[in-house]
Amino acid sequence: MPELYYKDALKLGQKEYRNCLAKGINPYLEVLDERLAPEKSMHGVDLGVIQVPAEFIVGTCHASRTNSFARNFMPLMPEESEFAYKWQNLCVSHLEEGIREPIKVYEYMNRYYVEEGNKRVSVLKFFSAVAIPAQVLRVLPERDGSREVEIYYEFVSFYKRSKVNYVEFTKTGSYAQLQKLLGKEPDEEWTDDDRIGFATAYHYFRQAYEKSGGRRLSSTVGDALLAFLKVYGYGALRGKTAAEIRGQVSGMWEEFELQQEEAPIDVKLQPEEEKKENLLSKVFSAPEPKLRKVAFIHDKNPEISGWTRAHEGGRKYVQQVFGDKLTTIPYFDAMDGDPYQVIEQAIAEGCSVIFTTSPRLLPASLRAAVEHPEAMILNCSLNKSHRYIRSYYARMYEAKFVIGAVAGALAMSDNVGYLCDYPIFGQIAGINAFALGAQMVNPRARVCLEWTSVGGVDAALARLTERGVRIISCPDITSRGQEERGAFGLSMFTGEGRVNLVRPIWQWGTYYEAMLKRIRDKSFRSEYDQSSKALNYYWGMASGVVSVECSDRIPSATKRLAELLQRGVCAGACEPFRGPIYAQGGRLIGGDGQQLTAEQIISMDWLADNIDGELPRYWQLNETGKATVDMVGVEPSTKEKQVEAK
Repeated sequence: MPELYYKDALKLGQKEYRNCLAKGINPYLEVLDERLAPEKSMHGVDLGVIQVPAEFIVGTCHASRTNSFARNFMPLMPEESEFAYKWQNLCVSHLEEGIREPIKVYEYMNRYYVEEGNKRVSVLKFFSAVAIPAQVLRVLPERDGSREVEIYYEFVSFYKRSKVNYVEFTKTGSYAQLQKLLGKEPDEEWTDDDRIGFATAYHYFRQAYEKSGGRRLSSTVGDALLAFLKVYGYGALRGKTAAEIRGQVSGMWEEFELQQEEAPIDVKLQPEEEKKENLLSKVFSAPEPKLRKVAFIHDKNPEISGWTRAHEGGRKYVQQVFGDKLTTIPYFDAMDGDPYQVIEQAIAEGCSVIFTTSPRLLPASLRAAVEHPEAMILNCSLNKSHRYIRSYYARMYEAKFVIGAVAGALAMSDNVGYLCDYPIFGQIAGINAFALGAQMVNPRARVCLEWTSVGGVDAALARLTERGVRIISCPDITSRGQEERGAFGLSMFTGEGRVNLVRPIWQWGTYYEAMLKRIRDKSFRSEYDQSSKALNYYWGMASGVVSVECSDRIPSATKRLAELLQRGVCAGACEPFRGPIYAQGGRLIGGDGQQLTAEQIISMDWLADNIDGELPRYWQLNETGKATVDMVGVEPSTKEKQVEAK
């Protein structure tokens, strides 16, 4: 019997050998000595005896044994060799009493290289062992800034808390996201029950994922699991049958495919021209949702939130435009309960198109989009790569550039102020555009940055005025009752009060009108069908969704400057982020004449070198700020939630 097992193992080894040669890759085991200098590979952090994933054991420490095995650890030595005889004895031992003695391995970049026990690994892999007990020494790589190494160090930090070594990701920040999605604090240690429960959930998810074709994707099981948890939550894997999990996995397959994309977001910078359909395209094109009822779901209400009030104004505008051809329905305070239930209520009430107007509503929006493909759901946020929903936002940085130029022209000193609410995608671009606009008209201009989500608007404003700053860009939209206190738009603050100078305008009504018309004429469907990526709509001044309004309090020459810049932005002749651009510390971001791409602008996590201030720490933010940053926060304000690997 062991002879037959060896014969089968030898066939597997020979097949792997031939396949590797055909692909032009090394047919033998990887050798750690060939990746690391000997003095480096022989020193490591002792992890003790642990269970290591058999699939992650990929090689041997030294080259002396490598030719005895194919790349899959199956044997290559002849059946009559001493090697074969020893392999067969181990096979008998495994079948009769189990191989219990731990092997000895070195771990490097979450892959294991055998120092002692190559044949034991070969036998156990032949019998499809999932994990193998091993004495492990971890060899840490040099931190060179590469994504691969940074992800590994995030894994090392995660392993210290969880002792889980079988989950892998291809994107930075994923281990911290997993910790949070499992309901744990960033530095919380896992219990034995936590590990057992997660291992069971991971096993059932992996089975469903791979049976559905997951092995064909280049992304990892961990990438897919993270996408699944963002939609359904951890509870969806606990207590569910294998059939139920397979159904959920199948329902969000396009989301898993999206994880393979290096650049998963397709940014639409302006509405495409409406295309006339011929008869055949009308007959054979997929039907759009019938546009009869449209829901606008808000996290707050207009009485307490200027952001909600602005979107509600946009809803009322499109209701007037469409008249009796369309019914729009607002839903307020969705975060007071379960926002997913609010979206389901809107769908049950016949709404085929749903706008969720806050990043905080993104998780519920995504789950509803997966479970209700008959509805079209759009979320007001930026830089989120989800296939089943579309996001939309306005290029407010264009307005901020114009306002910055006005501020620089009017400043009585070289200092101007900027109040921002949250360190999220889109907002950083606004800060930098304002600073570059001020610098354009006054090369000495310095922008003093403060955050309203750290202590509130009044406290942030006081910190600026106490420094003698009088020209301040305040939040774009205020809560009702704050207008009289002046925390709105660009204002001049004096001992006698404040004078409003310029205000940015979010034209949400124009935005919603254009989007609904394109949904009605099926332009949205064609964009979705033509792209394999997540669709982000990021329209600006040229589309009429952003503008700047100057008061009569500013000089006519400065007002003409603002008008000239607006026309230049709309025509594409004035580009706020054309280089050279320098970040704090003198780092060159964009070279002379180079225009930053939309993706670079959206994902900004740096501040221009004429800004005095920094991104706030996560712990400094108020609760709304933390919740918003959790959804669409830039990395410098979220990475501290990860415990750094020591």
